[in-house]
Amino acid sequence: MKPVPLPQPRVERDGAGGPDRGPRPEDLARRGGSPARAGRLGGGVGVVEAASPGCDEAARAGAASTLGARLAEEFSAEALERSLDLGGVALPAPLWDEALRRPLADFLARPGKEFRARLVSAAWRLCGRAGNPPAELGFIVEVLHAGSLIIDDIEDDSTTRRGDVALHLRYGLPRALNAGCWLYFWPHVLLERLAAPPAIELACRRWIDATLLRAHQGQALDLSARITELDPADVPAVVATTTRLKTGALMQLAAALGAIVAGASPAQVEALATFGRDLGVGLQMLDDLGSLSCPSRAAKALEDVRGARPTWPWAWAAERVTPARFAALVEPVRALREPADAASDLAALRAVTAPLLAEVGDPGRALVHAHLQAAFARLGATFTGPVVAPTLAAIRAEIETLEMSYG
Repeated sequence: MKPVPLPQPRVERDGAGGPDRGPRPEDLARRGGSPARAGRLGGGVGVVEAASPGCDEAARAGAASTLGARLAEEFSAEALERSLDLGGVALPAPLWDEALRRPLADFLARPGKEFRARLVSAAWRLCGRAGNPPAELGFIVEVLHAGSLIIDDIEDDSTTRRGDVALHLRYGLPRALNAGCWLYFWPHVLLERLAAPPAIELACRRWIDATLLRAHQGQALDLSARITELDPADVPAVVATTTRLKTGALMQLAAALGAIVAGASPAQVEALATFGRDLGVGLQMLDDLGSLSCPSRAAKALEDVRGARPTWPWAWAAERVTPARFAALVEPVRALREPADAASDLAALRAVTAPLLAEVGDPGRALVHAHLQAAFARLGATFTGPVVAPTLAAIRAEIETLEMSYG
């Protein structure tokens, strides 16, 4: 699936008479952007300068606080009047806090990996830009991701997220649903504040809208398809399509935004967007496999198995075993459809995961590794030379770390 065709602007000339490749970092910083830290992939969305690889947690906390500060600005009296056209009517700040800002601040302050924001920075640098991209670009993808998590938790009836209570259980389903939806629209406001050239802004908006459309159609598949009902022959395609449209699409957006705002060529945008999508698919493969093999993630495995969700281990099994064997692997899933006591649930979960891992555990890891290496090789074929070598090396190192972290 090719990325949505996007216009790649060639702005006539900048003030110095040279080709303008898009807004400069220093100009965007004056318009509200802020320098991002140098992270593994070449930067994140925080304001921690010269962070070392060992400072990930502190840097992520800094990124969260920076995004929190931007959220607080959004609910200032001036910003509310500007964006909502309230006619000069100022509502009490505690009312806005209770209605929307507090649930949002709660969720956005929770620690996340910030991996998508770092991919924005990597794309920016691979396209020839020095330093870090405007912070808004990283915010856009992280905010969209946060909104999708809030909505997913409602639809999946999840109880926890990012080490805390799921937002709909803390604030009620209506307010959490509204907060999650609000996060789908805020990125357009953040993008507008970049004050980028109109053609670049339009290209970014088209990517954001296409990503939201794809992600919702992927979520529709995720909510509807059940491993207990699918023909084994259809399972690989269902899993691959769902992953491309959900995890893949958001990573694709992160890479595309960094490239577009950097003024990349159409070929560079497509190469980075494809890499982002393929990387997202690989990460979902790792996540699906890790939830089955890692004891500390038993709760996630139980949620997936109880929901009979088609995941990558099922896709690999469908390709490797006979239909009769596949049916035998699926049969224990039915015993978990209704909750029981914790001990019974754990025993029933093991009855599913143990034979499934025996069939696809090692082959699955090999397939994920091959998928990620192929994605990286395709990226390296487009971006070559000593200038981009450090960024490519950082991407490779991050991929290797991710593979090891999932066992």
